[in-house]
Amino acid sequence: MKLSICIPTYNREAYLRNALEYCQDYAFSFPYEIVISDNASTDGTEAMVAEFIERGLPIRYFRRETNGGATPNQINAFQHAVGEYTIYLADDDLLIAPEVENVVRYLDENPDVVAAHAPWTIYDEVQDLDLSQFYAVAADRRFERRDFFELFCFLFEGHIFPEIAIVRSSAMRSAWVPRELCFYAFSHLAHFLDMGAVTFLKTPFYRSVAVSKIAPSRQQAGFDDVVTSWDRYRGGLEYFLHIGAKRGVIDMSDESRIAYDQMCRHFMMVRMGVAIRFWFARKDYIKAYELCARMIFAGHGDNVEVTKIADTLPAMVGLQTLAGKVAAMTGIDRLILDGMTDPEMVAELLQDLGLPAEVAIVSEEPAGLSAEELIEGSIVFVSEEARRDHYLAKGYRPTVIFSDLDLTQHVLL
Repeated sequence: MKLSICIPTYNREAYLRNALEYCQDYAFSFPYEIVISDNASTDGTEAMVAEFIERGLPIRYFRRETNGGATPNQINAFQHAVGEYTIYLADDDLLIAPEVENVVRYLDENPDVVAAHAPWTIYDEVQDLDLSQFYAVAADRRFERRDFFELFCFLFEGHIFPEIAIVRSSAMRSAWVPRELCFYAFSHLAHFLDMGAVTFLKTPFYRSVAVSKIAPSRQQAGFDDVVTSWDRYRGGLEYFLHIGAKRGVIDMSDESRIAYDQMCRHFMMVRMGVAIRFWFARKDYIKAYELCARMIFAGHGDNVEVTKIADTLPAMVGLQTLAGKVAAMTGIDRLILDGMTDPEMVAELLQDLGLPAEVAIVSEEPAGLSAEELIEGSIVFVSEEARRDHYLAKGYRPTVIFSDLDLTQHVLL
C-alpha cells in the first residue's frame, strides 16, 4: 500500500459523505486506502461508510466504542494506517489529487526525505474557488537532516505553519508528542527533521474548506486555535529549538538564546494580531482589547490589527461591559438610557452585544411603577456624570448607575 488517507470523524455524516464523494474521483496511479476512525458517532456514519465500501472505495473503517476526544481518534486513524505514506484529511476538507500524486512521486524519488510539506488553499466549495493561500513558498525548499537553524529561520521569515504534509508512516509513528502545550505542527516537524530531510513544496495539495456546500455559514474549522493558541505556537517553536539544541546544532549561548526568544515572541505577536481581528469580527470586543493591551505592552502597538480598531474599541468595550453586567444581574427588568443623543442606536448595539431580550430599554423612567419597583428593577446608563446625583437622590444604589467614564476610563490604548 502506497498511501493512507486518514480521516477522523465524529457525528459528521453529511460532511464525511461529501468528502467521500470527492474521493470517488481520485484516480491515483498507486494503491491507496482511506482509513476512517469514527469516534463513537451516534448518527448514520457507520451505514453511510458501508455504502461507500459497497461502491468500491478502498475504505478501512474503525469505530471507537466511546468518544475519547480528538487526539485518541486521530491516533486510532494513524495507527491503523498501513500505507508507506500517510496524510491527514479533515472530514470537511479536500485533497487536490493530481498534486498528491506529484508529492508521492517526489517522495519515491527522494527516499531520504521524511516529510513533504506544502501550503494549503482556503476554498469556497459553493463557488468552486480558491479564495487565498495559507502562507507561500517562493520555490521548493529542501532542508537536510538536522538543519534546525536554517529551517527555523525559514519558518520565522515566512510565518510558515507546517500543518499539511505527506509523511513517511514510519516517521509519523515516532513523532506523536508533544502536541498539547507545544503546537503539534512545529514539534512534529522537529522530529521529522531529526530523522531525515524535510521539504516545503511550492504547490498546494490540500484545500481547507471555508465555505461549505453542507453549511455555508458555519464557523470555519480551526477558529478556536486561531483565537486562543498563540502561546502554543510559541511553545511549538521553542520545542523545535530545544530539539535542535539537544542535537548540538542550535547555539544556546546567552546572546543566541535572547535572539531566539525575541523571534518566538514576535511570531506569537503576529498570531495575536490575527486573533484580535477574529475576536473583533465576532464582536467580542473585550477579548480583542485584552490582546491589544498585551501587544502594546510588548512593543507591537503599531500592528495593523491594533491600529485599525483603536478609535472604536473603547466605546464598544464599554457597551459590551454594560450589556454583560445587566445580563448577569437577577431581577433587572429595564435599562434606562438617560440623556442619550441617539438612544435607538445605543439600544441596538447593546442588544447586539448580549443584552437579554427580556430587559426593556427605555429613555426615561416608565410611569405606573412604584419607587421601589423602579429602583429594584432598573439599571441606569447616564450620558453625563452630573445626572448620577439625580438618581442617587431618588434612592438608586450607586452600583446600578453607570456612565461612559465608568465603563471606559480603564480602556487604554
